[in-house]
Amino acid sequence: MCSTGRGTGRAVAVFLALAALTGGAVGCTVQPVDADDGRRSPIRIERPSGTPPADRSPDSGSGSGSDGEGKGGRGGAKTAVPPRPPARVLWSPGDSGRDVRELQARLRQVAWLFDGPTGTYDDRTREAVEGFQGKRGLPRTGRTDTVTWQRLLGMTHEPGTWELYLMGGQPAAAPDVRCRTGRVLCISKATRTLRWMIDGRTVMTLPVRFGADPTPTRDGVFQVYWKSRDHWSTLYDSPMPYAMFFSGGQAVHFSADFAARGYAGSSHGCVNVRDEAAIARLYGQVRNGDKVVVHG
Repeated sequence: MCSTGRGTGRAVAVFLALAALTGGAVGCTVQPVDADDGRRSPIRIERPSGTPPADRSPDSGSGSGSDGEGKGGRGGAKTAVPPRPPARVLWSPGDSGRDVRELQARLRQVAWLFDGPTGTYDDRTREAVEGFQGKRGLPRTGRTDTVTWQRLLGMTHEPGTWELYLMGGQPAAAPDVRCRTGRVLCISKATRTLRWMIDGRTVMTLPVRFGADPTPTRDGVFQVYWKSRDHWSTLYDSPMPYAMFFSGGQAVHFSADFAARGYAGSSHGCVNVRDEAAIARLYGQVRNGDKVVVHG
């Protein structure tokens, strides 16, 4: 028993009573006086063996505790990762415009589309997008969303005017000054288009193709001198429907090859039209003697 100064019989009795209640576990818990200011230090509470400090979790690692399982933490609380927002749809069936034309041109570059560009999001475009998506593990929606578009951008180059208007629909060039009066087939090699014009007004515009280097289409001002509805070329042994001859054996006529292969082929000097219904209407309007202007 430790001495607390001048004891009395009463203090001893109290002490013995406490000892009886605690099974003799009571010891001297009064702390020594601090030498610097005379105040007593806080009473220290002993912990049972194996009890962790109050400021450390039983599962906390040796690090800061903020890294959780990412850095070897054992069972720390997991931070919930918010779900990624759904990809935004940019274009879908029924849309049209220049952006759709670019989409189609890029799909052609990776061989998922073989027609167009037309500028209209049609069934063939939807099927091409579905195929592209499925090949890359994306949801096969057939709609072009931001994820699909970014994947396509990464695999293709920026299409030029030629690719954007590969199968027709390219804006026609401004009419040559020689086309602004009378009845004229105004044909531009630069934009591969034919304007049918009457007194300066454009009645019809058609995509066309020309002869290759060995047999180029001649430039200049001519006249339609002969029309032949079901013409057959004896020189090349091939059909030339709706032929409107303007310079020797060169004529404006429908070409099934142009309709099938587009600009992958060329003529032998004639001006080929791929739209049969359109050239049938044109053939019905053009007369012998009408002017033909072919320019660069």
